[in-house]
Order: sequence, then C-alpha cells, then structure tokens
Amino acid sequence: MATVSTQPSRTEPTAVGAIDAARKALVEEVGRADVGAHLGHLVEGEPGGTVVTHLFACQRAGYVGWHWSVTLAQIPGEAPTVDEVVLIPGDEAIVAPAWVPYRDRIEPGDLSPGDLLPVSDEDPRLVPTYSFGDDPLDADAKAQVRQVAEDLGLGRVRTLSVEGLDLAAQRWYAGLAGPAAPIAQAAPHHCYSCGFLLRISGSLSAGFGVCANGDANDDGRVVSMDHGCGAHSEVRLAKKHEPLPLPEPVVDDLTTDLLEAF
Repeated sequence: MATVSTQPSRTEPTAVGAIDAARKALVEEVGRADVGAHLGHLVEGEPGGTVVTHLFACQRAGYVGWHWSVTLAQIPGEAPTVDEVVLIPGDEAIVAPAWVPYRDRIEPGDLSPGDLLPVSDEDPRLVPTYSFGDDPLDADAKAQVRQVAEDLGLGRVRTLSVEGLDLAAQRWYAGLAGPAAPIAQAAPHHCYSCGFLLRISGSLSAGFGVCANGDANDDGRVVSMDHGCGAHSEVRLAKKHEPLPLPEPVVDDLTTDLLEAF
C-alpha cells in the first residue's frame, strides 16, 4: 500500500529526497511556468529496489486541481532515475464525466432511418415465448403459443417477461401519457370514459389503452386510463365558451326587393 509524506526522513531512500532531481526532470518536460510547489511523495516498495513518485502542483491554465506526478526508480547502490512524468487529476480537479456505454445512452427518439439497435440475448425484459407464452396471465394463450412454437416453429421467438411488462407500465405511467402530464391535469375527463379509447389485450389492459382520436395529441399512442385531454369524446362547451350569436343585420341584402332594385 502506497504511503504519502510531505517531509523526507533521514532513513528513507535517496529517491525520496531527490526532490530537485524530480523537479528538474519535470521542468525539462513541461516548462518551468507550469510547475508549482512540491506537494509530497508516494513510496512504493519493489523487490530489489524502490519506486518513489513526487507530486508537484500544476500551474497550467485550465488545470485547476491537477498535479504533476514524477516517478523515480532506484536500484540499491545506484542513483535514482526518472521513470515517467504524467499529469493526473486531484480530488478537486475538473475531469470528464464517467464513460457511459453507447447502448446505455440511447433514448427514445434517437434512432434514425436505417439505424439498428439489437437486443441482447440476456435482456431481462424478454423471455422465450415457448416457455412463457404470449401473455403471462392467460394460461390458454400460453399453452397455445407454446404448442405452435414447438410443432410448427411459428410465432414470436421471445415475448415480454414480468420485468419487461413492469418497466413498460412504469415508463408509460410516468411519461407524457400518464395522469401527471400537464394536459391531463387540466382535462375535464379521463381516458377510460372516452369513446376514442381502443382497448388493448393482455395484463396491461386494465391500466392502458390506445388513443384513436385524430384531433388529440396522443393519437396512435398508449395512454393510461387516468390520462386525459381536451379532446375527450364527451367534452361539451359551457355556455360562456360558446360562440356569440351574430347580431341582426342593419341592411338585409338577401331580400328579393334589394335584388330587383339592381
């Protein structure tokens, strides 16, 4: 385990006290203007020798919180030699965010025509259809799909697992088609009583449907039963919202008398 010290001891190896040699090597590598005060050293023992890393403050613009690391290697009886000079971040350094794999950065709407997004064979959202059925809550459908897949090789290879169904339900319910959406909060009625709601089958049928109102924002999309919008089939305008009747014309230019005058 490496140890950190700011003051070399009289009994420590020569490499620990070789601060000037480490600074000289660093200045030759990066220039004097970028090198600050000595911050301490790390001692790491190796069989038959010693490796010591000296740390110096970094004065380079844009690298606040970084420091220079100069590693010296020493064989007993020999003068220490420079192993490497690197710039490393400290606890307060500004560094790039942690790498996130491309597959985990994909969000809905990122795919363009021609893009492919393969699903892993170990994806927990999917299970083999022959072992789970097309609907985990429908025993008859499960048996039927299993039989078809086994005898004829037809049907889907995989279907949603319980985890996949739960994730979909949570995502839809918390999204713009759920009850917390601003348009739903201001709606006079909920989707479950709307004539434009198409029922879906399966275990999610009690909580979700598909909007079939071409005038609604959610047309063709899955909506929760307690979602809503102003395009509900039973919406009626209050009298104060109805258009005002047109006043009587001052001159009725649609009468036959006026036409004959011309």
